[in-house]
Amino acid sequence: MKDGPNIAGIAALIGDRARSEILTALLGGQALTATELGGVADVTKQTVSSHLARLLEAKLVTVEQQGRHRYFRLADEDVAQLLESLLGVAYRTGAVRLRSSPRDPALRKARVCYDHLAGDLAVLAFDAFRKHRWIAHDEAGLTLSRAGLKFCRTMGIDADAARESRRPMCRACLDWSARRHHLAGQVGARLLDRCYDLGWAKRRRGTRIVDFTPRGEREFLRVFSRGSTP
Repeated sequence: MKDGPNIAGIAALIGDRARSEILTALLGGQALTATELGGVADVTKQTVSSHLARLLEAKLVTVEQQGRHRYFRLADEDVAQLLESLLGVAYRTGAVRLRSSPRDPALRKARVCYDHLAGDLAVLAFDAFRKHRWIAHDEAGLTLSRAGLKFCRTMGIDADAARESRRPMCRACLDWSARRHHLAGQVGARLLDRCYDLGWAKRRRGTRIVDFTPRGEREFLRVFSRGSTP
């Protein structure tokens, strides 16, 4: 008798070319319609509906109705983490796309991973969180230290609200291009939002790329290289 979850069904769902394209598109964190996802996967409306039905049944995606439109998202951060890990394996084995591949300097530098920042700048930030001991380990995994809470408050990140969420405060997410960790979880998501709010960066339309302004990049590097807040 074999115990434990059966991963074969999930692996088969993700392993289909069209469904993998759909899931990768949703990894950017945006809610997309079936029409948009059909265009990404290069399949017909009927075919994409069939794929989405299977992904919904497997609880890999969720759907929200807004008027006449239905918007699809990844089900949760666990699914995003699984996909990001698979992207890392694909990159390591040389299975890369020619368009918007990890060889694209902008994509390697800064991009969205579900709802948090990934890429070289995100790895630098995670290194700073460890260096300055803004994160600590507890029985649940990573969390903010007292110094980390102070940093977040000074940075304008609502760490107190993040502590009340059921979602993990901090999580190490393996970056598929840098092959090192960046910061996910509540704090990682709120950090990206803060970069947007400060005008340091904005997301490039239709892509996962996050473009930092020259001033924004300077400020980001100052904060996470020296441990000083704006």
